[in-house]
Amino acid sequence: MTSWSEVEYTAVRELRGPLAVVEGVSGVGWDEFVRITLGSGERRYGLVLEVDRELAVVQVLEDTSGMDPARMRVSFAGEPLHVPVGTGWLGRTCNGRGEPVDGGPPVFGRASAAVGGTPINPVRREPPSDPVLTGVSVIDALTTLVRGQKLPVFSVAGLPHLELAIQIAAQATVGGEAFSVVFAGMGLTHPDASFVRDALEERAAAGELVLLLNTADDPVIERILTPRIALTVAEHLAFTGGHHVLVVMTDMTAYAEALREVSAARGEVPARRAYPGYLYSDLASLYERCGRIRGRSGSVTVLPVLTMPAGDITHPVPDLTGYITEGQIVLSRQSHALGVYPPVDALSSLSRLMRKGAGPGRTRPDHLDVAAQTLAALSRARQVRELSDLVGQAALSPTDRRYLDFDEAFLHRFVDQPRDEARPLDRTLDAAWQVLLTLPRSELVLLPTALLDAHGARDAPAGGERKGAGE
Repeated sequence: MTSWSEVEYTAVRELRGPLAVVEGVSGVGWDEFVRITLGSGERRYGLVLEVDRELAVVQVLEDTSGMDPARMRVSFAGEPLHVPVGTGWLGRTCNGRGEPVDGGPPVFGRASAAVGGTPINPVRREPPSDPVLTGVSVIDALTTLVRGQKLPVFSVAGLPHLELAIQIAAQATVGGEAFSVVFAGMGLTHPDASFVRDALEERAAAGELVLLLNTADDPVIERILTPRIALTVAEHLAFTGGHHVLVVMTDMTAYAEALREVSAARGEVPARRAYPGYLYSDLASLYERCGRIRGRSGSVTVLPVLTMPAGDITHPVPDLTGYITEGQIVLSRQSHALGVYPPVDALSSLSRLMRKGAGPGRTRPDHLDVAAQTLAALSRARQVRELSDLVGQAALSPTDRRYLDFDEAFLHRFVDQPRDEARPLDRTLDAAWQVLLTLPRSELVLLPTALLDAHGARDAPAGGERKGAGE
């Protein structure tokens, strides 16, 4: 329970967008939680954004609409914003401030924690290891998500990134151990928010999901708070409760735009694309809250989803995200246009920690070899397709035409899957083998001979005739 100061300040100099400037304050610190009482008796809350001598700049969580500076009383808590933590969050649906919107009582917990979080001591940080299986073939096989990793999804407007985020949140597992998902939606439309609730209803009913939904018409400050509350809840579930927790945050571009709006209201000097100069450190303060701690069984894995304006991967949000995180999953307009779901561009995607979570003892002994051979063949197939566009298929060699068959099979027999299908890893890797075997054995140079023999790999037929991709 927050212990409020008995001192209330009434000298509010001005309201500026989502900000209130309070005069004559004493002993107030940065990031303190604030209670604002209006003349009508309504209460709103905020956080101290800046303190300069006797001036405090307060960001109001519910926005400043309808507030009269002459009829306000402001009280400071003397501490940052805290939220209750514990398993009471599981199965609940709340707004971006953590207030229930599912008709249930407020969320209670035996303990509370500051939403700003506490950095993990680098000495106690364990390297990420072991997989989080998403049930999505192209991710599990080629860009394996590892417990404790931060792996973003890069998309553009019009692609099904929200559907992919929901599918992963609905069906991800860690092989029978205690597992929870925290889903933080930011800047969602009301139809999208309803879609998220309906699609994740089964996982919520099972008590494995925490849902925080900030809609586009909610106050901009709430959007900044949403991922912090999500990560605070996840940290307690993981490092105190022993759960492996996957935090899905979408859309981080909406979060960054909210940060830009508050920065402009404060009158700060803008940096690239008018974003604040501290965008990098702000994003890092979120992404770096994932990981594992030595001596504790849980983990926090972060999957941020962001849209690249105009598909520009050099835009500040994806650019800075790429510096902080350990790879990326990139969605492709071309694959989407072909009707492939999920439209992941496998060659542009990467999980830098994949070798920590895949292979013998973790997934399957042939996993890493199959992934390396698939990506190498896909790279060659892309070169062949570019050559084909120049000279025509008739001028290609029989082997090159087999690579075109492989490319088609890869998209339609391996990547493409129903939006509600959770593919087991064995089935995923078996499908990868079927696709690879559309190529002659002599082209599968990254696979050990024993594996090729076990899967019946054969060389090109005599005479070089072409074998259809579907055979």
